Amino acid sequence: MRVTSIALGLTALAASLPVAAQELRPDQSEFRALYKELVETNTAYSNGSCTQAAQQIATRMKAAGFSDSELTMFALAERPREGGLVAILPGSSKSLKPMLLLGHIDVVEAKREDWTRDPFTLIEEDGYFYARGVADDKAQAAIWADTLIRMRKAGTKPKRTIKMALTCGEESNGVAFNGAQWLATQRPELISAEFALNEGGGGRVSKDGTRTTLAMQVGEKATRNFVLETTNPGGHSSMPRPDNAVYDLSAAVTAVQKLRFPVQFNSTTRAFFADLAPTLPKPGQDAVAALLADPANEAAAALLSTDAVLNSTLRTTCVATMLDAGHAPNALPQRARATVNCRIFPGIDPEAVRTALGNAIANPAVSVTLQQPTRPIAVEPPLSPKIIEPARKLAAELFPGIPMLTTMLTGATDATYTGLIGIPTYGVPGIFMEADGGGIHGLNERIRVKSVYDGRDYLFRLVGIYANQ
Repeated sequence: MRVTSIALGLTALAASLPVAAQELRPDQSEFRALYKELVETNTAYSNGSCTQAAQQIATRMKAAGFSDSELTMFALAERPREGGLVAILPGSSKSLKPMLLLGHIDVVEAKREDWTRDPFTLIEEDGYFYARGVADDKAQAAIWADTLIRMRKAGTKPKRTIKMALTCGEESNGVAFNGAQWLATQRPELISAEFALNEGGGGRVSKDGTRTTLAMQVGEKATRNFVLETTNPGGHSSMPRPDNAVYDLSAAVTAVQKLRFPVQFNSTTRAFFADLAPTLPKPGQDAVAALLADPANEAAAALLSTDAVLNSTLRTTCVATMLDAGHAPNALPQRARATVNCRIFPGIDPEAVRTALGNAIANPAVSVTLQQPTRPIAVEPPLSPKIIEPARKLAAELFPGIPMLTTMLTGATDATYTGLIGIPTYGVPGIFMEADGGGIHGLNERIRVKSVYDGRDYLFRLVGIYANQ
């Protein structure tokens, strides 16, 4: 899961969350067992198995009454550990198209020696769950599976068929088999749906336990990596020359640091800033109004861009993330290379970004190359009241006083694949994540216990509402 685009430091609304342990309902205890099993099944690319995790969930679904024909396990023979699961709960209507619950069960690598706790043991401590994947994305994946299990056990017959796809490869940056991509290109009939619910939305809770905002993700940026590279004949380090590959690369990286792309809006981000403005201090409100009226207003853009999330929501961004240079400490460098990660605003051609990087660097000795493979450009789903309003109404009931914004994700999800086959895909609200990111993709990943259980209640009801519209 990529961090939701919400201005964390600029909102302040009260709804304190206690950290005391809560007594679980029987249905919550059953969910916890599923969640624990999923979290404690290592699904990292290097040494884990998504296939094992998917099979364990399928076993639970069979025990709940799902037939073999309603469960499809899939994997490539050459990638046996990177499989996934599609489950189907049939609906009663012959006219309503299905809905899809999409989640990824793979996780970012985690080394035990770096973590305070075992990253593949679910630890509940001081009101938090700790482990790799407790937030990204196994909380939501477990909730999706649990939702279908609860419905089947209760004999629920929704009007709309509900499909669920739990896949591997979202976190691998093209290295692993991506199950969502494979389903979209090879078995689209398995996941065909009128719309999909995915990661990317959620909510934010501050360090002191204050819920601040909820978000429905409607669209996302495109991710592209560019490689900056310069070469040189090199030579002995005792005879330095001004034409040095490291110096050329250093200047190029500094130029990228200074590069600012223009402010842009689309329908999603206009709605986001319009809804966000009333929650901001007065200078922020004025800056939003000025920028919506004139995106070229530099003073307003500068004020809002002091917030990293708002800055990324306003424009395309590029940042240097990796460096590699030289071949010996006593030799002039023959090659220097940097990776620049760009998050591109919807509608912008990546080639235009590559050109902008080259123009900013302004050194023909430094090449700028698009790194392969690449994700598709995400298809922006419509701001559909049929999707947004039920989520907002339910949020007002379960999380009163917390605004729900529609937002563009500044990261990327597997919605890039479902969108390409005509499935508008939305990141749903409901699960409140930590304002500091909660260690997602980093060390000691955590999520509040209450956030998981409250998010489960919200999403279970939301799925039921959509399934019976």
